[in-house]
Amino acid sequence: MLNPHALTRHLSPLLFLLLASFLFGCSQETDTPSSVERASKPQHEGPPLRVLTLSQLNGEDFLPRRGLPESAERELVRGYAEQAGRAVEWVGVDSVEAIFASLEQGKGDMAAANLTITPARLQRVSFSAPVTFVREVIVGRKGDALASVRELAGRTVVVNQGSSFEETLERTRKERFQEPFRIEAVAGTDLEALLDRVAEGEGELTVLDSNSAEALLPAWPDLEIVLALPNVQPIGWAVPQGQHDFVTSLSRYLSEHQLLGARDEDHREDLAGIKKRGVLRVATRNNAANYFLLRGELMGFEYELVKRFAERHDLRVAMVVPPSHEELLDWVRQGRADLAAASLTITEEREQGGLRFSRPYRYVSEVLVTRDDESGVSALEDLAGRNIVARRNSSYWETLSDLQQAHGFRLETAPETLETEQIIANVASADYDLTVADSHIVDIEQTYRDDIRAAFTLSESRPHGWLMRADNPQLLEAVNAFHQEKYRGLFYNMTRTKYFGNTKRIHEHVTQRVDRGDAALSPYDELVRKHAARYGMDWRLILSQMYQESRFDAQAVSWMGAEGLMQVLPRTGKELGFDNLRDPEQGIHAGIKYMDWLTRRFEPELEMAERMWFTLAAYNAGIGHVRDARRLADKQGWDRNRWFGNVERAMLLLAEPTYHRQATHGYVRGQEPVNYVRHIRDRYEAYARLTGGRE
Repeated sequence: MLNPHALTRHLSPLLFLLLASFLFGCSQETDTPSSVERASKPQHEGPPLRVLTLSQLNGEDFLPRRGLPESAERELVRGYAEQAGRAVEWVGVDSVEAIFASLEQGKGDMAAANLTITPARLQRVSFSAPVTFVREVIVGRKGDALASVRELAGRTVVVNQGSSFEETLERTRKERFQEPFRIEAVAGTDLEALLDRVAEGEGELTVLDSNSAEALLPAWPDLEIVLALPNVQPIGWAVPQGQHDFVTSLSRYLSEHQLLGARDEDHREDLAGIKKRGVLRVATRNNAANYFLLRGELMGFEYELVKRFAERHDLRVAMVVPPSHEELLDWVRQGRADLAAASLTITEEREQGGLRFSRPYRYVSEVLVTRDDESGVSALEDLAGRNIVARRNSSYWETLSDLQQAHGFRLETAPETLETEQIIANVASADYDLTVADSHIVDIEQTYRDDIRAAFTLSESRPHGWLMRADNPQLLEAVNAFHQEKYRGLFYNMTRTKYFGNTKRIHEHVTQRVDRGDAALSPYDELVRKHAARYGMDWRLILSQMYQESRFDAQAVSWMGAEGLMQVLPRTGKELGFDNLRDPEQGIHAGIKYMDWLTRRFEPELEMAERMWFTLAAYNAGIGHVRDARRLADKQGWDRNRWFGNVERAMLLLAEPTYHRQATHGYVRGQEPVNYVRHIRDRYEAYARLTGGRE
């Protein structure tokens, strides 16, 4: 994040005056309610706050690894609405242009969509004080660095039609060039598709915000920032013109929350300083226990705990992901994070160098993990001559080192970048012999796979804690109070059950009999036929998917809140126009409509069958992970347009840190969408054989 006080010299006069009036005019207001007053204020006493944003149907948010995601805007809006005693009504639209048109037509009260404040947009709407600042950067192929904007002469820059980037380029070309460069404005194309075009040579250059470039470019190793455009651009919330009091209220709220503090600088302040910045930076690991992205939702046991802690102190959470487990501690020690929450076992060694653990918030046992067909290992005496793999900086290594000499096994080092779950996967594939893992991680793994088992326990219960700097006593005290209150309480138990409660999810075997003859395949055949025909889909494929999602249970609710026969998230259902997903008619229609929406996100030249497999994978894991897998498949020399045997192989690789660290959407448990698509295909083929020519 760039420091605004050092950046105002880069702003145009118009934007400087706008910024100054926001920052310094609003800061003199004194009637902002305190946190205590807000907490006691009745909620939702005013009309709903209609907030326009880009549609979240496809879960396009990238996985944040170095700070606040774009979705943090939505959290900020919720905070403002709570302060104002209003509920938030999200209104999803398909494009930035639709946002401004909707504001002009009175279809929304405000817009929060990472909108750049530009002179042209100020002719149509008003803006709040800046939420943040970004640079606009030119992205091209590696080795194509530009010394200045004048070297754009004769080049072609591809941008989204109607975007702020197009406006910036038009202004730059008009003001600075006698020999202009070419702007190719493309309608309805997302940032990832633009980067694909440049990577594939279909476009020379494109433009991104600096924060988006930081998050996206690791997935395109052949691309880099070749030029930073000179002006710093403010991002703000848009409001219909003439709403001066509303703009002032929004700006005051943003100023109070200190959004303009630098993100990437080292900070070592205690809790009082963190509150001034307004952001709690939490170092963690991108895996299934701590922090991950699923269907556009940020999730994870550690993520949910730190988010609840931050909310208590009126803070937002910025998750940061160091490159390796070893660097988790270094980032806290150096001030690049305020605390580490990453399933860390409390040990004396980790408290060296000025670090301090919180009180425990979870207890786990360390267990030996073997292949499921391994029958000769049930006690320490069976380990002689075996190889056990672990990371050297893990607590497992300490446990194994104490046992090695007495029990005659060999201890092998795993890379610090490798997650425990990937080490387990390597045991399952026989690439590694044995390993050790915390019991809660094994619980997660056994929910999804049946090729490993916990042979026996190596240790008594051991505590997990959050790690902070020892010279931050206020933060340590606050965290300890939070853990003391929440441990084994309702919120803690519900969150723990959500992620670790089912030690074994029993999947129905895909080859089970389908022998209904001429009888209905499900209680919902006619409803599925009706809605599938409306969208041109095979009703038997939808039935196969419905069985996989809910086992034909209209009242089913998943661990992440998806509802009904097609397990649609309520947020998605609302954007699609459905408010009762447990009603069979609405639930079926919502799922099929969402399938249709996803289908149209893929290029038209894809074969129809392949399009359906990709759509099913996107329905399960999110379209962002499917796009990551297609790009990875291409790099591996596999066919990016074929699911089976090609993109599904790349999807499996995205569980490995070597690959998911460079993926836009980060870690995904690839086995889940791979199994999902295969199970649905197999059941669909069985239904098709059973029904014969009956449509």
